[in-house]
Amino acid sequence: MSEHLKRFKAPDSWHISKKTNTFITKTAPGPHNANALPVAVWLRDQMGFARNMKEVKQILHQRDVIINGRACRDPKMGVGIFDIISLPKISKYYRILRDKNGRHKTIEIDAEAAKTRLCKISNKTVVADGKIQLNLRDGSNILGDNTYKPKDSLVLSIDPESRFKIIDHFPYAIGNMAMVIGGRHSGKIARIIAITIVPGSVTNRVQLEDEKTKEHFETVETFVYMVGRETPALVEWGIEG
Repeated sequence: MSEHLKRFKAPDSWHISKKTNTFITKTAPGPHNANALPVAVWLRDQMGFARNMKEVKQILHQRDVIINGRACRDPKMGVGIFDIISLPKISKYYRILRDKNGRHKTIEIDAEAAKTRLCKISNKTVVADGKIQLNLRDGSNILGDNTYKPKDSLVLSIDPESRFKIIDHFPYAIGNMAMVIGGRHSGKIARIIAITIVPGSVTNRVQLEDEKTKEHFETVETFVYMVGRETPALVEWGIEG
């Protein structure tokens, strides 16, 4: 596998200039897929906290960048949707979202909101002693119970004293609120009005109603990320609809 990535081949979701240099930092294998935004690109190209890779490495070496409650030392580490990036020395806190064009969008939040993060349950398995393990979309896993189901969302604490404690739970169900994280409706906050189970290996379809325009639209199940029950929990996370 190549260790190099040319700028003009970088994912559109990164939203970077394609012609300033030939190469760009490539995302390392990790919690998200290849479209995840490397921390170096976020610090240098998106936020302007560093001018070059040397400064990026100095910032990371000083443990000044905290991602989801853990200090990041790898400039290639990828960040993705609903990740929390904290810069405690300058009292800045951010959440990564997706805009209507499917690009990574950085939303500034306060220190209190930065103590929790939203995670989607990919699946669950039974481990030793019959305990239920919840396997999350970002590759991490926690112990839970059968209250939680695949495609539900969990609000988890990332505070060091209560890391991975479940704070809230948003079931994947008709009537609850979801954010669309891909496709032509990316970034919309909408209410699920129907779920169509498709036989075979084809992805299930979900019908939603846009909260702002009341427009009805359809997307695939993999693009649906639960963000609330009767109402979207927006204020706590700094989400912009």
